[in-house]
Amino acid sequence: MGERVKLIGAFASAYGHRAEAALRLKGVQYELLLEDLRSKSDLLLAHNPVHKLVPVLLHSDGRSVAESLVVVQYVDDAFHGPPLLPADPYARAQARFWAQFIDDKFSRPFWLSFWMEDGEKKEAFVREAKENLRPLEAQLDGGNKRFFGGDAIGLVDIAASGLAHWVGVFEEVTGVSLVSEREFPALCRWSQRYVNDGAVRQCLPSRDELVALFTANKEAYTLLAKAKH
Repeated sequence: MGERVKLIGAFASAYGHRAEAALRLKGVQYELLLEDLRSKSDLLLAHNPVHKLVPVLLHSDGRSVAESLVVVQYVDDAFHGPPLLPADPYARAQARFWAQFIDDKFSRPFWLSFWMEDGEKKEAFVREAKENLRPLEAQLDGGNKRFFGGDAIGLVDIAASGLAHWVGVFEEVTGVSLVSEREFPALCRWSQRYVNDGAVRQCLPSRDELVALFTANKEAYTLLAKAKH
């Protein structure tokens, strides 16, 4: 289309991956600007002064869009290509509901499940995280649906992408098991389909590099979890 598209992201950011996945699935060419979140650039602060986080999409004439799920839906509306949300209004509303469910219910219990020191409180967060996974398992209809919206990757799959790639990394680093084949078989099959999709695979960070990064910072994340709790 000849439009200038840039994406401010960060290595290892599952939220940044959401925006990249949307752009690749729509077939949009973009320039990725990797951010060091320990020393945030003037560009990031200028275009996302409210949250000061990635991702931020820069699209033509200085327009910027922040927050990962907002970016995904903007990309779907602004560019031609395979739809990321269904055309039917009710189905669109349901997709938005489940994407928001993931953001509202997953971040805190999942983070604390992995990084909090062992004990009763950690076990409680593990139970909470698993309870939040059960409705998603049910949405896949026992594995009868390839993706949450049907046969193609859509908004909910992108919202849940952290489950497909990052959770396995955290499990390896911390020894905590959340998404097992025994408890969540449909989610496990879905995650393999997601990470092996041709477009998605191109913007997934190296698993080995993620393991190395989170292993090196394990103590810092444990301290952060303790402080946040």
